[in-house]
Amino acid sequence: MSSDEKPAAAPRSLAEALRARDDVSLAALLRSRPDLITPVPTDLTQLATRAGTRASVVRALERLDRFALQTAEALAVAGDPAPYGELLGLMAGDAGDPAVADTLPRALGTLREQALVWGGDDRLHLVRTARELLAPSPQHPSPTGLGPTVQEATAGMSPGRIQEIVTAAGLPSTHDSVSAVASLTGLFTDRGRMAALLADVPADSLDVLDRLVWGPPYGQVTADPAPRLRLLLDRGLLLPTAPGTVVLPREVALHLRAGRAHRAPEPLPPAVTTTAAHRPQVVDATAAGQAYTALATVEELLKDWDEGGPGVLRAGGLSVRDLKRTAVALDVSEPVAAFWVELAYAAGLLASDGEADERYAATPAYDEWRERPPADRWAHLARAWLAATRTPGVVGGRDAKDRALSALGPGLDRSAAPEVRHRVLTLLAALPEGAAVDADSVLARLRWERPLRGPQRTGDHDLRGRLARWTLSEAELLGVTGRGALSAHGRALLGAPPAPGSESAPAHTRTATDESARRSAGPGDKLPVHRHHARPADTAEAASGSPAARAPLSPAEQAAASAAAARLLAPLLPEPLDHVLLQADLTAVAPGPLRRPLADVLGVLADVESKGGATVYRFTPASVRRALDAGRSAADLHAFLAEHSRTPVPQPLAYLIDDVARRHGHLRVGAASAYVRCDDDALLNEILADRRSAGLRLRRLAPTVLAAQADPATLLEGLRAMGYAPAAESAEGDVLVTRADSHRTPPRTAPEPVPDGPPAPDATLLSAAIRAIRAGDLASTAPRRPAPEPADGGDPPRTGPAETLATVQAAVLTGEALWIGYVNADGAASQRVIAPIRVEGGFVTAYDHTADEVRTYPLHRITGVAELADDEG
Repeated sequence: MSSDEKPAAAPRSLAEALRARDDVSLAALLRSRPDLITPVPTDLTQLATRAGTRASVVRALERLDRFALQTAEALAVAGDPAPYGELLGLMAGDAGDPAVADTLPRALGTLREQALVWGGDDRLHLVRTARELLAPSPQHPSPTGLGPTVQEATAGMSPGRIQEIVTAAGLPSTHDSVSAVASLTGLFTDRGRMAALLADVPADSLDVLDRLVWGPPYGQVTADPAPRLRLLLDRGLLLPTAPGTVVLPREVALHLRAGRAHRAPEPLPPAVTTTAAHRPQVVDATAAGQAYTALATVEELLKDWDEGGPGVLRAGGLSVRDLKRTAVALDVSEPVAAFWVELAYAAGLLASDGEADERYAATPAYDEWRERPPADRWAHLARAWLAATRTPGVVGGRDAKDRALSALGPGLDRSAAPEVRHRVLTLLAALPEGAAVDADSVLARLRWERPLRGPQRTGDHDLRGRLARWTLSEAELLGVTGRGALSAHGRALLGAPPAPGSESAPAHTRTATDESARRSAGPGDKLPVHRHHARPADTAEAASGSPAARAPLSPAEQAAASAAAARLLAPLLPEPLDHVLLQADLTAVAPGPLRRPLADVLGVLADVESKGGATVYRFTPASVRRALDAGRSAADLHAFLAEHSRTPVPQPLAYLIDDVARRHGHLRVGAASAYVRCDDDALLNEILADRRSAGLRLRRLAPTVLAAQADPATLLEGLRAMGYAPAAESAEGDVLVTRADSHRTPPRTAPEPVPDGPPAPDATLLSAAIRAIRAGDLASTAPRRPAPEPADGGDPPRTGPAETLATVQAAVLTGEALWIGYVNADGAASQRVIAPIRVEGGFVTAYDHTADEVRTYPLHRITGVAELADDEG
């Protein structure tokens, strides 16, 4: 600094502190607190005002890590302003703490960046709203456990009583209460004199102080306190705050704590530990197997709902009974069934059909999804899961109004879910490849990064903790993790860098190569084993004490990450087969996943009997009739089985197909209300004589026709239950082919995630917002030439139309900038700095510094105009 330059003056307010920041610092503030630019402030004074509002400060405090929050809590019980040395003493104590001393500048920098603290190191100011939220009070105890200062506790005490306390403490009496309180405060903050004062206090009285020292600082006393309490009250070591209530003054508590504001400062995040180490190939293979199971489960769910799923409750959602039926059909527990249902809904594969009798069904997007390669289908599901705010884990619970929360129903959105999922997986990505994470250490880390405040510190209200546990279990179900460790395709899905300790070859290349080697290796071949040095998770991150907050991926980056994950997963998934093994007991064994056409036809021709590594299908008369109803002939079925079976078609199966086909369509059912037609009148006589047909209320219309008082569908089901194989026919007498074409909803979009506050601004919005704020601040703070009429309240002077026109025309000639007041068509008033370019037709065209663009303004809407000072023009 040259001798003629003056040092910058210390800011007197948060607005002045913001005004001294550069654009990079302002961008960091707006990025960390996006609510401050919704909408964009007109100037830096309005930005500072908005940054000090209660809602914005609460949101900012809730996003601090534990040590930064502890630093803010310490500033709330320090002086205002407080020097850095006082803050360090409150955090590290009299004995000092190297870890605290090293990490405190980072925590203070975080508070400054987020405009919660302003001022230099010699004058640190915590914003007023944050101090009100964090400072101790009888209604809201401080997280530090400290009570009020001596000055605050003696505010309502009589002057005589204050003088008695000063005298009992061994201090000379003063002429007024203010100096007496200052003298008592000086005694309590002097370590040497305070130690001497406490040396004469009996042990039982010190026990009372020990019980209050870490909070809560308030206690109850009777009208006639015990001697051990009377001594403390006489010396001011306890001060009365209300009848029957005493408090430990803050200065006394800090002395007993050796200067520390917190019992246990936590400058470094807890390490994420592991429970086991697996080979990366084993992890990837396990995750890939579960990924295939996930695809099969979603397909089975929607296939079960093909012809219209369960009905929609009046309040929305799936009934408890239908969820139980779905769980039984999928052979999973109800919470897991709720997860699969919600996953299909989040991926846009499932929705309500919107009919009068509203039911759930697959969407047209499901058919498109089925045609994609398996790895791409999995990536679609995984990306939808990562971004979804709907939380299946709360299904079965109660909402704030004590209403049951149902799957697919309202009230399941938890806006923090995507962030927690991404953070949990990011912590797993920081571990060495194949390392299975310890769930409790993940929860401890998340609590450090976002410590819960108020009543949400423990118990069922720990939403982030529950979301983290659900994330770990759901990631295993979906195949993002395997055996508790993050898979290679899961890492790619996050867009995360290679794992610590991994070799130089890219993860996707190494994994695909190793899997190919595993598949081609013989029984005696050795598989490649990758060795890496295990190290504590997040070492670099822990050193800095800051959570790894990667910017959210853009849509293009998300698409690239999904494609990379699909490429890594594809070689690990089993190849679909084009054959089955037919057994003599009327079953077929599929030794792996089947190709789509084969699986579709076999799903109609046979019923699934068991699932697992191999799927067992059973052929029954009903399943064969179902295939015939779909329009296939017996010859078609024989040819299909002969083509796709690696074993000869068993004779019992051939007989079954021929027998059902021979009887199929012998009876014809049409709509009269409904009728039965058959060329064999003896068969109709047999039906009429059967007691089981009484419910159908049949009567003969002709020798070959029976009429029923039931609809065709009921009549078909009734005759089939009696052992017949009727076929439905049209009004023209043609057989109606009932194909397995499914009921679909109209086109539906996937549910939009519920955002957790305003979205993070992108670089373009930040740049434009900062330019607008700077220009508005110039308009409100630039020096102005004296106007004919003084401005009231900082507004532009009110000038008449003639003077306004003359000033603007002069500015066009001189090129000077003007400060104007403007009222738009909606009646909203604003201030602007403009550089007029031309004036014609009652309009002025000017470059608007506030909007950073050329605009045209009607002259009759300009309420006042003033010239800027020469040094600012």
